[in-house]
Amino acid sequence: MLISMEWLSDFLDLSEWTSKEIADQLSLTGLEVDGELNIGQNLTNLVVGYVKECVPHEDSDRLSVCQVDVGEKTYQIVCGASNIKAGIKVIVALPGAVLPGDFKIEPTVLRGVESNGMICSLQELGFKENVIPKNAAEGIFVLPEDAPVGESVVTYMKLDDWIYELDLTPNRADALSMYGVAYEVGAIIHQTPQFKSHLDEALKADNSQMTDFTLDVDEKLSPNYQARLIRDVKVEESPLWLQMRLMKSGIRPINNIVDLTNYCMLLYGQPTHAFDFDKLPANNLGVRYAKEGEKLTTLDEKEQTLQTTDIVITSNDQPVALGGVMGGLETEVTDETTNVLLEAAVFNPLNVRETSKRLNLRSESSSRFEKGINEALVDEAGDNLAAMMAELAGGKVDPTVQKATTPAPEPVKVTVAYEDIPHKLGIDITRSELETIFDRLNFEVEYGEEDFTVIVPSRRWDITIKADVLEEIARIYGYDNIPTTLPVVATTPGQLSKRQHLTREVRRVCESVGLNQVISYGLTSKRRAQLLADRNQPTVELLLPLSEERAVLRQSMFPALVEIAQYNIARRAKGLAFYELGQVFFSRGENTLPVEETRLALLVSGTKQLNEWNQTKEDYDFFDLKGMIETLFEDLTLASHLNFEATNRFTELHPGRSANILLDGEVIGIMGQLHPTLASEYDLPEETFFAELNMEKIYDFETAMVVQQTIPRYPATTRDLALLVPQEVTHQQLVETIEQAGGDHLVQVDLFDLYDGEGIQEGMKSLAYHLTFQDPSKTLKDKDIDRAMEAIQQALQTIDSLEIR
Repeated sequence: MLISMEWLSDFLDLSEWTSKEIADQLSLTGLEVDGELNIGQNLTNLVVGYVKECVPHEDSDRLSVCQVDVGEKTYQIVCGASNIKAGIKVIVALPGAVLPGDFKIEPTVLRGVESNGMICSLQELGFKENVIPKNAAEGIFVLPEDAPVGESVVTYMKLDDWIYELDLTPNRADALSMYGVAYEVGAIIHQTPQFKSHLDEALKADNSQMTDFTLDVDEKLSPNYQARLIRDVKVEESPLWLQMRLMKSGIRPINNIVDLTNYCMLLYGQPTHAFDFDKLPANNLGVRYAKEGEKLTTLDEKEQTLQTTDIVITSNDQPVALGGVMGGLETEVTDETTNVLLEAAVFNPLNVRETSKRLNLRSESSSRFEKGINEALVDEAGDNLAAMMAELAGGKVDPTVQKATTPAPEPVKVTVAYEDIPHKLGIDITRSELETIFDRLNFEVEYGEEDFTVIVPSRRWDITIKADVLEEIARIYGYDNIPTTLPVVATTPGQLSKRQHLTREVRRVCESVGLNQVISYGLTSKRRAQLLADRNQPTVELLLPLSEERAVLRQSMFPALVEIAQYNIARRAKGLAFYELGQVFFSRGENTLPVEETRLALLVSGTKQLNEWNQTKEDYDFFDLKGMIETLFEDLTLASHLNFEATNRFTELHPGRSANILLDGEVIGIMGQLHPTLASEYDLPEETFFAELNMEKIYDFETAMVVQQTIPRYPATTRDLALLVPQEVTHQQLVETIEQAGGDHLVQVDLFDLYDGEGIQEGMKSLAYHLTFQDPSKTLKDKDIDRAMEAIQQALQTIDSLEIR
């Protein structure tokens, strides 16, 4: 909302207040001033000029040579505007003037002709192009015929006026009008705003043409609907004062009828609409729901297809306007209009919001209907607007007003205990101070012994509960006057939760093993969302995605990390090592929030070690990634619960080089090499490996307390064990068999050799293990270790085709 201090001074005496003081106080009391502008603050040497003569430039088809009277002197000025001509009054920048953008006006010579000054357009004074009248958009601004020649343009057009942009919170829709802001400023400066009425019996017609006019209004859609007729009007350009107030408020002037509807909206916060009365299909208006598929061409010349949730204004049951949103083109007020039917109404905000959003017809009117308007001002706004139309357009107001209204709601009353003020606000105020605050707010209050009751005025429909009243007291008392106090509460030492601690530890370990953190989008395309995900699980789709590449929420971290890897490889990165802690999402049906799971994803790809003088080139492999996972679980004291098992359940991973990650036998993740086909599709090296872990399972896993053990005093003993086994027998299976049979003294099993080349029969492989035995209480004897080795060998013999070498 743009607020003009010059306009505001119509209702309040601001002579003892600077505009900066008012702006500061508005911000302190809750109506934040987000920007400020004064177009005329630094403008000088601008005067009203009269073009006495205008002839074409001899050396130019576009330029004109003008003789301009500015009161004391006549200046010769060369002008290039298309609408310049003799006999009009214009804005003249005399030599020495400085226009916005530090543009200095000096005498010059244009195509051999001397030019002293410049005839200005509104853009050159600093007005934005979207608020300038269309007839002045391509040229200069023509002043009224009665403009006093030689007078300062800044004074005549009231340009030295501070315009403040208010950043309003949704609950303060009452400040979307000069009426509401005037009461707010009045509360700040201890004044009651005074509003002048435009009603005058001389403006009323002697007879009525509205007695046979009928209304058929659905009260659920419009609880208050009024129609007034202004007859014999002349549609023309608005007077300068009206145009200036609209332009300062960010609205382009059109004509006197349309301009006055906008003026009323800004003044009262009450949107209205003007119909050409003679273009209505019948002598009636109705308000109803639109019929499915019904058509209406709106004022923007676009044909709209309506739905059953839209409100339409009808005549003879034909749509002529979209209620609360935009009028229809067929009943538009034009230069030929002589009789205007004025609509002033209240529309259901939910329907208005839905229609304006669906049709993308957001307007100043629709935003006010959506946020709420002061229903008590409908009569006053309608009467005064009709009178102003008659006054400025030379018409007469029909004495009959057709209304379809429901009983006005009872005023809201809120009771507050006196003790709530110190308890809730932390301030002690006297009864006299409280009365002063409500007097400044112009609130009617009934005071009791222990509490008081506020009768909320209709202009403040945002006040409904006790907290709202207390907020008003605090605002006017002054937030800066409320003492700063610390709350008295029992304190507890701060510490990280288990989840926070584990998250930090996971990041530390990932970075310690050489991984770089990435942060990716939670959104992906429908096709990529299927990668490494359960395809039977429906995805969560956005209703209005910005692009197809960001249309659904991911169910796996895989698409994002592959996309990041592809981006980096395309920029000649030699080796990649990434990790990300992020969320994946699973649908729980419509109108229900999806399930979120935290996942840890790892990706390594390409060259791990470059080929240099002291080292040979080495690429990442499956065991690099597996080692990183084992390091992480070792740090989290979960290594004894970690296992891997081969799997082929995902086609995106290499069928022979992928594994499930298990925590106490439960699958919590997947790891493996990208399938060569997929790696080729994304232009990634074949040596690309990915792992993803469900962190929710890790967060919830109960770990045993770490117990420090005494360092063994007695030496360890080692034995080697060589096995020949079928290729399908896994290392994990052999280690588990050895550990189960080895007894309490077997403390470590290490694989130190793997061979399946020449000399080994096809389908077999040779594995060699290093077994470490130790007893912290004594030195082990050979017979103890022999018994353990015999038990291990017997257990291994249960594996088919295994041979101990």
